[in-house]
Amino acid sequence: MALSSPFLCFLGLLVSLCWCWGTTLASEAKVGYGYRMTSLEESTFNGGSLIGYLKVKQSTSKYGPDIPNLRLFVKHENQDRLKVHITDADNPRWEVPYNLLPRAAPPPLTENLKTSSHFSAPSYPGSNLIFTFEPDPFYFAVTRKSTGETIFNTSGFDFVFKDQYIQISTQLPKTASLYGLGENTQPGGIRLRPNDPYTLFTTDISAINLNTDLYGSHPIYMDLRNNGGRVSAHGVLLLNSNGMDVFYKGTSLTYKIIGGLLDFYFFSGPSPLDVVDQYTTLIGRPAAMPYWALGFHQCRWGYKNLSVVEGVVEGYKKANIPLDVIWNDDDHMDAAKDFTLDPINYPRPKLLEFLDRIHSDGMHYIVLIDPGIAVNSSYGVYQRGMQKDVFIKLDGQPYLAQVWPGPVYFPDYLNPNGVSWWVDEISRFHQLVPVDGLWIDMNEASNFCTGKCVVPTTHQCPEPNSTTPWVCCLDCKNLTNTRWDNPPYKINASGKSAPLGYNTIATSATHYDGVLEYNAHSLYGFSQAIATHKALLGLDGKRPFILSRSSFVGSGSYAAHWTGDNKGTWEDLKHSISTMLNFGLFGMPMVGSDICGFYPAAVPLEELCNRWIELGAFYPFSRDHANFASPRQELYQWDSVAKSARNALGLRYKLLPYLYTLIYEAHLTGAPVARPVFFSFPEFTPSYGLSTQFLLGSGVMVSPVLEQGATSVKAMFPPGSWYNLFDMTKAVISKDASLVTLDAPLNEVNVHVYQGLVLPMQRGGVISKEARQTPFTLVIAFPYGTDGAEAKGKVYVDDDERPEMILVEGEATYVEFEASVKGKTVTVTSNVQMGKYSLSKGLMIEKMSVLGLQGKGKELAIEVDGTALVNTTSVYFNHVGEVQEEVEGGSKKGMLVEVGGLELPLGKSFSLSWKMEIVS
Repeated sequence: MALSSPFLCFLGLLVSLCWCWGTTLASEAKVGYGYRMTSLEESTFNGGSLIGYLKVKQSTSKYGPDIPNLRLFVKHENQDRLKVHITDADNPRWEVPYNLLPRAAPPPLTENLKTSSHFSAPSYPGSNLIFTFEPDPFYFAVTRKSTGETIFNTSGFDFVFKDQYIQISTQLPKTASLYGLGENTQPGGIRLRPNDPYTLFTTDISAINLNTDLYGSHPIYMDLRNNGGRVSAHGVLLLNSNGMDVFYKGTSLTYKIIGGLLDFYFFSGPSPLDVVDQYTTLIGRPAAMPYWALGFHQCRWGYKNLSVVEGVVEGYKKANIPLDVIWNDDDHMDAAKDFTLDPINYPRPKLLEFLDRIHSDGMHYIVLIDPGIAVNSSYGVYQRGMQKDVFIKLDGQPYLAQVWPGPVYFPDYLNPNGVSWWVDEISRFHQLVPVDGLWIDMNEASNFCTGKCVVPTTHQCPEPNSTTPWVCCLDCKNLTNTRWDNPPYKINASGKSAPLGYNTIATSATHYDGVLEYNAHSLYGFSQAIATHKALLGLDGKRPFILSRSSFVGSGSYAAHWTGDNKGTWEDLKHSISTMLNFGLFGMPMVGSDICGFYPAAVPLEELCNRWIELGAFYPFSRDHANFASPRQELYQWDSVAKSARNALGLRYKLLPYLYTLIYEAHLTGAPVARPVFFSFPEFTPSYGLSTQFLLGSGVMVSPVLEQGATSVKAMFPPGSWYNLFDMTKAVISKDASLVTLDAPLNEVNVHVYQGLVLPMQRGGVISKEARQTPFTLVIAFPYGTDGAEAKGKVYVDDDERPEMILVEGEATYVEFEASVKGKTVTVTSNVQMGKYSLSKGLMIEKMSVLGLQGKGKELAIEVDGTALVNTTSVYFNHVGEVQEEVEGGSKKGMLVEVGGLELPLGKSFSLSWKMEIVS
């Protein structure tokens, strides 16, 4: 007898409900029951700390057995930083190597701390942060001493610590705005969105993939809160190189980590700049950058021969577009092998002639190297690597992978021999070709194959004349029989819970001293950057320039970063801003995206490229780079793009002294070059999610067009006066969060300077070598229509070749500027530290452009090094524009007062004053 359709539907529904119920029960099976504290001692170790022991309350089998005993180490490392370190009490566990990231270590597990005493207080106070805890079930919290605000609190959540699964959570108030946890492309902007996936595991997956683990791993977040007008920021770093998922739910944040230990650092802030300062104090300050690196860069994967490169350089010259650095992807190599030259397309004699020409002009040349070393018995780099036993291994043999040259082995940069071999190979290559920097790519590490592979016997690999060299041609088998290749908990790798070894090194492979790739995977690009920095520094002692795709905590101390393989779309243009701002937070401020897009454009490229150079001209690292399959997109390919480039890059090259000073500040304090608006205006809560505009330094706002067909842009300005740097008589006077409509014709970009800033600028040029020798103009921005205000600024200049950006007499000069209006008297002064360098270079201030004043200037007086200048006949006032009433959108037309004809040496302190006379 046949069952009726309604009964079948009911039966199907019942089965479905039972399955869902069973699945829900399975998914909610208890992972762990937490720990209880069995003892807590106050130790004198390293100036004072807490050491406690925890015992598991009840073990479970999900994701493996719980570690029965844990050790807790708590240390106030300084007044702003608290360390909380939790590990296995009985057995050492993997953690980020101290030789890679130097920091204070907790006491060894075996150390007998005889000077300890029992600690019974409910909290452990420090200067700015307080550690509190409960013993059973164990949880801890961190509070701000000044306000009592809780910034991290693990109570009410499961705390699980297994060999390959660690879980810990914190409560969050709804008022918290979070930033960081990268690298990923965030479609929602810079502020983290609840329920978006945040997975950290270095992966070669194009930046066009949204909400996916990308090339870098930075387990740091900043928490910004505004409670009734009381604003504070703090930072939380979980220093762990293992793969992890981070679940942000809005009112909580949960880490799920597949190994290592818990090594938390809490940074008290309270300002966003304070957090980055405190963070980079721990992980290392951003690397000093050569001045020329701030110029414009051009690259393309597909410059098939040297004559094409020469033509590109000539194209920029003819179009009068600034260009400082020309790059080669792997086109210069012989069969894609590192440290080689293609003898046909890049013959060494002609390449050296070309380099002599561009070097004499002040230009520079950089090439790409990948970590994969071709397995080729006639290849010297490979031979020497095998002799020194420098390659990562699997089952006792070098691990075989495939990248552009075909079969490759990967160097082990955790191996001292691997580092010395790499340093030697770079030295050999530099003798072959005197490159000015190195681009280290594919260093996640990227592998076209997956698993354990062998060279095939049935076909050639690589296949001759293959048009798809990225397709695996080795014979491979998946590795699933070890707990390292197939861990019990699957992170959301590649956005699809891919196997950990997918298109990378097998995670059961081993580095030097038995270190598992499972643990060290995300450190690969970081360790390569350190080795490369050492190599370049050892060549001639000059300041290195390295561009790295993969990164980890601390990478910014050695390298710059570009955001990887983007696409020529308007969405990618917009997303680039958030990624750039994130890397400033990560301590890697020299960052930018491939201008005009790396992958072939899916839309007509000309308008997009116009708008992209108008944005990209203000990336800290500004480079046009394209895939070989893309249409040619050098900026001179279209007249309209060339015009936009001359306009936007023209301003960039005038701003080079300001940008270089920001690099100096980053090197000293970690302060990002490109910053979210809330960094300067933390009380201005509408800016907390603002991801379509950004600041350079404290007060230069870039408001780019990000939409196709737009001829205006709606921009947000924190309260105050903002002056257009292309026409300084145009001002935006903001009083609230209302959007201001700015004109933005195709070839124009809006860049504004904020009141209170003295902005050092030069005349500019088409190459930084020439631009930096031109006279200075000080742009002084006062509040609009003021008769009482101050402005400040600074400039740092040096030879840009010494490794460190430090003040040394005769080698660097630092100048602080102050300007004020009191009544009708305007005063501008400078305070010079170590002026000999700028005096030796003849650097002069020729003009001051003063914004926000009304009236005419008169009665000028100048002192230089305390001596009055009697002859000021060459000095003149020029008054541009006139005060007008407010117009639509909060804009005003104001007056620019220029003091020209100056010949003030940058290396001498001066005082300049005059009076403003109101003319009816």
